Amino acid sequence: MPIPETDFRSIVRLLAESGIEFVVIGGVAAIAHGAGRVTYDVDVVYRRTRENMQRIVDAFAPIEPYLRGAPPGLPFKFDLTTLRHGLNFTLITKLGQVDLLGEVAGEGTYAALLPFVESKEAFGLSLPCVSLEKLIALKRAAGRPKDFEPIAELEAIRQERLSGRADFQP
Repeated sequence: MPIPETDFRSIVRLLAESGIEFVVIGGVAAIAHGAGRVTYDVDVVYRRTRENMQRIVDAFAPIEPYLRGAPPGLPFKFDLTTLRHGLNFTLITKLGQVDLLGEVAGEGTYAALLPFVESKEAFGLSLPCVSLEKLIALKRAAGRPKDFEPIAELEAIRQERLSGRADFQP
């Protein structure tokens, strides 16, 4: 499947309107906190209950999820059994790229992230995003070189907030 440009608004709207329990992390969360990042996918940590995973499967069926980076024609069925037996899925869909994560490094289950969730505005929607501090911690825990620059930017945003600059608006 060719990779379409990610329609962030449609993906997060689909997640929210389908009643899926999720927390936004990654680049979309960084943007919601005021970062000037470019991101290519929507990263969410989802609650791993049978009911929530069934809502994910039902909501994603029309957008035809397929494993990102997998060879064309690989037999892949995104259903409840697949979701239950897997944990983290990097998907390509008709709406673009979505990473469905059951867990991420740095205390990253849905339940563990709940105390750190803030409602943030992004793409015209109110989204459950990890706090700025937790987002920085998650990126540090991932230990990926590609996160060094975003961590520095997020740290600068945190410093601006702590200094109480009146002209700073995320």
